[in-house]
Amino acid sequence: MFHLIYFEPRIAGNTGAAIRLSACTGALLHLVEPMCFDLNNDTKLRRAGLDYHDLAHVVTHPHFDDAVASIPGRIFAFTGHSTTPYTDVSYQDGDALLFGPEPCGLPEEVMADKRIEQLVRIPMKEGARSLNLTNAASIALYEALRQQGFNNLV
Repeated sequence: MFHLIYFEPRIAGNTGAAIRLSACTGALLHLVEPMCFDLNNDTKLRRAGLDYHDLAHVVTHPHFDDAVASIPGRIFAFTGHSTTPYTDVSYQDGDALLFGPEPCGLPEEVMADKRIEQLVRIPMKEGARSLNLTNAASIALYEALRQQGFNNLV
């Protein structure tokens, strides 16, 4: 199983889409507080997640340290501050893909954390700041799943 970590997510619709991504792939979604919306009552989150909420695997963590402690594998942080493409990583079962909040990305202290295996990036055209959060998470997660032969997916 792969893990997605959303560090302090700020846009409910993106987190709803991540819940749907978790349900469709079997990835465990870790949400690090604080969040800028109510996980149980936000209409944009529920709309983006459709009827997948009961099928998803979601855990909230009060702090980044709590999230990291629950990851059995390595952690790859996605950032525009890296030159290493995400496709250069050989992903393994239990690995986590870490993404920062919209619109600012991961803070320096998180990227410098010794438990981060590597900083990686999704290539984009020069001048583009970032992809949509859950679009980026989908690209990365599906690469990891592809490398594992899409185990348990049809």
